[in-house]
Amino acid sequence: MAQAQADGEAKPSARRDLLLSIQKEQQKKWEDVKIFESVAPAPGEPAPEGKFFGNFPYPYMNGMLHLGHAFSLSKLEFAAAYHRLCGRRVLFPQGFHCTGMPIKACADKLDRELRTYGCPPKFPEEDEEAEAAPAAEADAAKSDPTKFSGKKSKAAAKKGVGATQWQILKQSGIAEADIPAFRDPAHWLRFFPPLAERDMRAMGCGVDWRRAFITTDMNPFYDSFVRWQFWTLYKQGRIVKDKRYAVFSPLDGQPCADHDRATGEGVGPQDYTLIKLRALELPGKLSELEGAGPVFLMAATLRPETMYGQTNCWALPEGKYGAYRGLEGEVYIMTARSALNLSYQERTPARGEPECLLQLTGQDLIGVPLAAPNCPHERVYVLPLLTILTNKGTGIVTSVPSDSPDDYTALLDLKKKPKLREKYGVKDEWVLPYEIIPIIDIPGFGDRAAQVVCEQLKVQSQNDAAKLAEAKQMVYLKGFTDGVMTVGPYAGRKVSEAKPLIRDEMLAAGQALAYSEPEKTVMSRSGDECVVALTDQWYLTYGEDGWRDATLRALGGMETYNEDARHAFTHTLGWLQQWACSRSFGLGTRLPWDEQYLIESLSDSTIYMAYYTVAHYLQNSDMYGETPGAIRPEHLTHAVWDYIFLRGPVPDDTPIPRATLDKMRAEFEFWYPFDLRVSGKDLIQNHLTFALYSHVAVWGEDRSKLPMSFRCNGHLLLNSEKMSKSTGNFKTLADAVAEYSADAMRWALADAGDALDDANFETSTANAAILRMTKDLAWIEEVLAPGAGLREGPADTVQDKVFANEIAIAVHKTKEAYDRLLFREALKSAAYDLANARDLYRFACGPEGMNRALVERYIEVVSYFQAVAGFTTPEVLLEVKAPNGAAPGAARGPLDALLKPLAALFTRAASDPFYAVVAYRNFRRDG
Repeated sequence: MAQAQADGEAKPSARRDLLLSIQKEQQKKWEDVKIFESVAPAPGEPAPEGKFFGNFPYPYMNGMLHLGHAFSLSKLEFAAAYHRLCGRRVLFPQGFHCTGMPIKACADKLDRELRTYGCPPKFPEEDEEAEAAPAAEADAAKSDPTKFSGKKSKAAAKKGVGATQWQILKQSGIAEADIPAFRDPAHWLRFFPPLAERDMRAMGCGVDWRRAFITTDMNPFYDSFVRWQFWTLYKQGRIVKDKRYAVFSPLDGQPCADHDRATGEGVGPQDYTLIKLRALELPGKLSELEGAGPVFLMAATLRPETMYGQTNCWALPEGKYGAYRGLEGEVYIMTARSALNLSYQERTPARGEPECLLQLTGQDLIGVPLAAPNCPHERVYVLPLLTILTNKGTGIVTSVPSDSPDDYTALLDLKKKPKLREKYGVKDEWVLPYEIIPIIDIPGFGDRAAQVVCEQLKVQSQNDAAKLAEAKQMVYLKGFTDGVMTVGPYAGRKVSEAKPLIRDEMLAAGQALAYSEPEKTVMSRSGDECVVALTDQWYLTYGEDGWRDATLRALGGMETYNEDARHAFTHTLGWLQQWACSRSFGLGTRLPWDEQYLIESLSDSTIYMAYYTVAHYLQNSDMYGETPGAIRPEHLTHAVWDYIFLRGPVPDDTPIPRATLDKMRAEFEFWYPFDLRVSGKDLIQNHLTFALYSHVAVWGEDRSKLPMSFRCNGHLLLNSEKMSKSTGNFKTLADAVAEYSADAMRWALADAGDALDDANFETSTANAAILRMTKDLAWIEEVLAPGAGLREGPADTVQDKVFANEIAIAVHKTKEAYDRLLFREALKSAAYDLANARDLYRFACGPEGMNRALVERYIEVVSYFQAVAGFTTPEVLLEVKAPNGAAPGAARGPLDALLKPLAALFTRAASDPFYAVVAYRNFRRDG
């Protein structure tokens, strides 16, 4: 899709330009009367009957807002406008997120580019390299990670985000002369938040901008609030210091949380057991390791309990391996990638610097005799396995053909195919004597599960990938849940019980090492591939039994609007454990009791909704908190925050007047709890669940302070394709408003979808909305003009009654849809269905004309509905306002179910000329 010509510009269009002019005029009126500035009752003043506090996760300020932001925002905007027209006091605030590594990573990347390539930079032409096939990664995720893995693009590893930072900024419309200033992270904080506010204003968002703020210590008021929040959690014992595995960026030198990643959001550490297979001899190239110490092939496995059934070890013949220095004089053979991970886990002499003693190929390892722990054979051999990929595990795989379909078929291939053995130099005595060793009995499969399932599925060879994947799913799941050990000290115990016990014994005996790596490839925003590191830092104790149980109860008391979303929250609460909340580098707030650390970006953003309620008292309508006011940042002691948010005692020795403190407390007490938070579904697994945890920690199980609802949506496609700057299928919010107008863009956003599945913004829908809205404006002017032929008097014909009923039905359906936050359904009933009813009414009335009062009622209702959607057009010609603050149609009479069938008659008449004559004769105005 062609992009708008420039930021804020688009190709000429008279109809679109009409909407833009209306939009500009009406938004100026809103601003002049401060229509969206929300006021809570003063202390002692009676509270109004209803209020609505909705919010949206503050967007990250490393670029312009785009249509994806606008889609989620529109859900809140529609809901807020609906409650506003229902007569409720509405608070819709908005902040901007700057915490963490993304901005600093971008600034540092630009600085490196300019130091390396000059200013302006002259980049060398880069080779094109293929991306990983998505299917390969999906298959790898489903299969045993010790056997299969996906590929990654070298270009992606090299560039991280996939383009130079200079190019990214230039594509954002920033002049080349201005780009060098972005080497300073602070410049990003000055540049993008005001543009985000500008674009949201142009969208027509009903935001109380007095409460806007940015995060980080650049805003001293918000910085004080976050420090208070963390002291509160720390005093409760919710934050502890410990060593834990964390996804880690070697380039940044610190853990890499979701918001710090270019790819791999939601990916965590995957724990393995490295089985130490000792080389009994060092033939061929391995002889160079003589005297280096005991040599071990390090086989990564998720199933240490199956080591009793080992018949051999696998290596990829063409794979690249190395012999690396381990602790206590040992030598570990594994891939370079896994050695780097291991070096960050206190398993090598130097952290982050694995020492390679010898480079090897998998072919160099074929035939090496090994001593395998827990194996009944005195020696087993390294054999070739052609399906090993080396971006998971260590590239060394131990073989248990009794319970692994991959191992069974590969071993059978070598036994049955002499030419295959000959090709890789495999001697008969390394293979032929070794048979299946039964170790686990699985109901329905017996003690040779892999063989039984492979024969059932008619797996032909190790290359029969689809059937092998099915076989593995069957064997692994049933084996873990229902399998019973038949050998070893835990014979008779279920596999699920024996597995951790056997692993612990092997670790204690020095037969294995604990090892972890990212579940999938994770690229940091700084451009490097992440590892898993054992890090000593501060953690939030998410997952602690009592805290988790209280949070589950809080989830049970809130609305999620979708059972799939509720299940996703429950699932996240089931697996989420301690979360690293401190960082050494980046932007943000210092950990108040250990100021060498910063608070990471997903941890300073969990209860800031409470800060919105008082921000305008503190920041003097300045999002940076730099404009002097009566309250200074240093006035905000912990006692002050406790008084405002926790009903604490009156703080001693504060220069803040008691009346001001009471106003702030009253403001918080009125607006909290917030009624709605809208978000993309991807934040369920982190931010939204963190927010629920943190609210429970700070306010306990007081329902009057816990979130009322989370409304999640899917990602937004653009014309049925993923939005991507690299493909050009991308629109910023500014471009979309300029190209379609705010009203037409909102129409297309409402029509895009309401489910957790991905929604679709159709440019054809936006363009059609431009035509429809301008035609409706023209029709209203025409039909209300003198001499337009409207019928005066009471609306008492059958046609009138049917149309009035259709209006009532539309009002009823639309209100129901808004109450359930189903905005596509609301658009259907309020716009499409109602317009169809109008056209049928006009046809049914024939030359006698439509009733003026009923037409005006129709226009009034349409205007209400458009106002609910935040459109500017209804105010232009009509200036219609909800009577007595009531919802559209709330004061009208009940629906007449008997009149509904008559609408079907009008529909038939509209398409059947003969029937039209009959209809006209039967439904004359005298009824």
